[in-house]
Amino acid sequence: MSSLTEARVSEVRAFNRFYTQLIGVLQAGMLDSPYSLTEGRVLFELAHAEPMETGELRSLLDLDAGYLSRILTRFDAEGLIRRERSAADARKQVVRLTDKGSATYADLDRRSAAQIERLLSGLPEADQGRLVGGMATIRSLLTAGERRPEPYVIRPPRTGDLGWVVQRHADLYSGEYGWGTAFEQTVAGIVAGLDFTKDAGWIAEAGGERLGCVFYVREDDGQAKLRMLLVEPSARGMGIGRRLVEECLRHARADGRERITLWTRDCLVSARRIYQAAGFRLAAEEKGAENGVEVTEQWWTLDL
Repeated sequence: MSSLTEARVSEVRAFNRFYTQLIGVLQAGMLDSPYSLTEGRVLFELAHAEPMETGELRSLLDLDAGYLSRILTRFDAEGLIRRERSAADARKQVVRLTDKGSATYADLDRRSAAQIERLLSGLPEADQGRLVGGMATIRSLLTAGERRPEPYVIRPPRTGDLGWVVQRHADLYSGEYGWGTAFEQTVAGIVAGLDFTKDAGWIAEAGGERLGCVFYVREDDGQAKLRMLLVEPSARGMGIGRRLVEECLRHARADGRERITLWTRDCLVSARRIYQAAGFRLAAEEKGAENGVEVTEQWWTLDL
């Protein structure tokens, strides 16, 4: 394990210790109740999806069969659940909450909401937004392989988008390729030079989250440039890059351009495949460097 990985693992573990203590997970009973966190989660699932087969419940929560059986036996003895044979398969057992079980869950739910409300109330409005946004980011990153892609839209840039374009180019290409501040300045210069009386841009977005961008820059000689194509790593494979390029080319044709060009680097393999599929051809290339990293600059062109 590298020192960087060790440091990151340590940070995640420190956060886990902090947050579990903050919300009282380590206490014998959650929310000053006689029920553990796991027992509370079982009540939650039964309240939102009852009736449920015990096998389905065990699989959903990834619990040991014996552990779940002991929880259900306790709930049964306290009158919180009713167990019966499945009408579809007599070999299987179905569990549902009783009225008492529903009331018990409702009380836990109210206590949990009140706890989080107290937590948020101690923060200014802006910090509440940062906290909730950070939690959404954690969920998004750690469940990226489990989520079905949301439908995305392609829209014109709005206020705040251009700053995001510069930041994401800098963050992504620094992390993936080691390019530094000079590259960020290059992107910032391109953004600063945009004139939306003749230039255009598009942002890919899903669920209020920016997923990608591309820009069109008109030139005076009947040509145009495709600039700053970017797709977030979490959104790659959804066809967003291809759609952004298609939108840019459609606009170029409608704007009466005869040719469109672009500048890229040979290490950006996925982008290059999109350009080739759209009909671009390599016009020139030369060796260069970015932040001490050797790169191969490339210029591609497409006759419209």
